[in-house]
Amino acid sequence: MAKNYVRFSKKNQVKWGLVTNETIQSLECGDLSTAELLEFLRKKKKASSKKTFSISEVSILSPITAPCQILCQGANYRQHLIESGLDPDDKNYNLFFTKSDASLTSPIGEIVRPYHVKLLDYEIELGIVFGKGFDSSLDPSSKNLEEFVAAFFMANDVSARDIQIPQLQWYKGKSYRTFFPAGPYLTVLEKGDFASYESLELNLTVNGEVRQKDKASNLVFKPLGTIVELSRFCNIAPGDVLLTGTPSGCALRAPGKLVQALGGFLSEKKKWELFVKAQSRRTQYLKDQDVVRSTIRTPDGKIDLGEQILRVVTEKR
Repeated sequence: MAKNYVRFSKKNQVKWGLVTNETIQSLECGDLSTAELLEFLRKKKKASSKKTFSISEVSILSPITAPCQILCQGANYRQHLIESGLDPDDKNYNLFFTKSDASLTSPIGEIVRPYHVKLLDYEIELGIVFGKGFDSSLDPSSKNLEEFVAAFFMANDVSARDIQIPQLQWYKGKSYRTFFPAGPYLTVLEKGDFASYESLELNLTVNGEVRQKDKASNLVFKPLGTIVELSRFCNIAPGDVLLTGTPSGCALRAPGKLVQALGGFLSEKKKWELFVKAQSRRTQYLKDQDVVRSTIRTPDGKIDLGEQILRVVTEKR
């Protein structure tokens, strides 16, 4: 059965621990990277330390450590495609992009909005951690593809839409510091656990209002097929991660087809000025002191990636 691990800080020391209910059993392995922890668990199998802590007495850190490669899938839930003005039945390609690992941050804490960003958006996502790397194409008929996935975790792919879209800079617009809250749990899988991902339910609220709610079974491009596709053009190392896409309910809304057509007659500068102005009228974009909470778990609770609690603060000039 999958086990939940946390990376935490207490008295200026960073540790890893196994979570049971609200108690952390320290692994006493030091501040290992994510990849090193997975290797430690593979060899050791279980925690032997008797040191325990309450979750309430430690600071929870991101279980994903830098340096690592952060690969992302875009528009990968059917309803999100529709919301983005796309036809999910016409989409015949898997959209990939990357984030900087400088954006990694704690799952309990703050999202810092850069002072120049006007359109700050949220995106709850199921993340997978590679426990085994590859540097050549994988066989799509292999029955061992699940072996490449060591763990699940929860992510928020925070996005500055007024950078990402008008500037056509997804990497920049999604990589400001604190734009990748990860965790709290690194849910390490055992044989047979991977198939449970389709039962995972994703929920995100802002100030108590439900904004995103969907099941991972509604992913358009599934994880194993995506791993095969990645192997054709990308090298992966243990500890690298893949974010599988976000459900509908983001603040961003695509302009209607008529507006898009009319935009073709405008200069690029004017078109994007009107885009930002129109999006700014949407109250769903994150504002200072908004509280974002999210969970990913199966209905029976057998796989539970924990809860993120994040407060938006605005960067001082």
